[in-house]
Amino acid sequence: MQLKQSKRQNVKLRLGISGASGFGKTHSALLLAFGMTGDWSKIAVIDSENSSASLYSNLGGFNVLDLSAPYSPERYIEAIEVCEKADNIEVVIIDSITHEWNGKGGCLGIHSNLGGRWQDWQSVTPRHQAFIDKILQSSCHVITTARRKMDYSLDVGSNGKSKVVKHGTKEVTREGFEYELTVNFELLNDQHLAKASKDRTNLFSSSHEFVITSKTGERLLKWCNSEPTTVKDIVEKINNALSVSELTNLYNENPSFQQTLQPKFRNKKEQLEQLINPKNFSSNGTTTHS
Repeated sequence: MQLKQSKRQNVKLRLGISGASGFGKTHSALLLAFGMTGDWSKIAVIDSENSSASLYSNLGGFNVLDLSAPYSPERYIEAIEVCEKADNIEVVIIDSITHEWNGKGGCLGIHSNLGGRWQDWQSVTPRHQAFIDKILQSSCHVITTARRKMDYSLDVGSNGKSKVVKHGTKEVTREGFEYELTVNFELLNDQHLAKASKDRTNLFSSSHEFVITSKTGERLLKWCNSEPTTVKDIVEKINNALSVSELTNLYNENPSFQQTLQPKFRNKKEQLEQLINPKNFSSNGTTTHS
């Protein structure tokens, strides 16, 4: 056994995207994957959603593995292995993991066929865990999609008229899956607006709602391949900032340091604002001092 300093190099991401039907899970996953690869041929989709991925074939020439029932953990594992062994595949999209849990031949069905007793989970849980372990140990980046149970509310729109709005609630998979992921995005509505419900990268922890694009994937890939940023690194960048806009960008790009280094960001901002204040310059352009 040997201790070594922790480093982040070439991390393989485990990303989740969940939402109600029609909220854009597949489309968002494909854009995210393309941002990470820059090449559609390096993306493989394990499609258990009745060939829904084919609806987006206009985006590019990504690869599809159609998965039909029974949706047992072992068949999902086999599908992942097929993708891993294929030439050139860097990102595997599992669309969706919901069927592994409650689809025909999935874990809930297996449990029911065994008798539906509490002790029957002793046979089912190891099989489900093997599926989770396969995702976590994959040699590829893995993006999973999951359905959310739907609920409806009657909301008043900006025009004053009432309308029925669809909401996604609980993810349809075994509870706790989200905690295994690097990042989990929840799609909020049919406008594809997303928020991060889990974020180990700290890239989205202070973000407002946003639409997932290929740029989101580019940001995540950059995080995977970069060394972790330290407080010392950020302090040096604050000191070297030459404009308020540069300082603002630095602040927004490093949400995990915002609270800790708030005084330094504020002091540097005040210094930069003083430099551009006309009152601090004489008529011949030289700086004045009070």
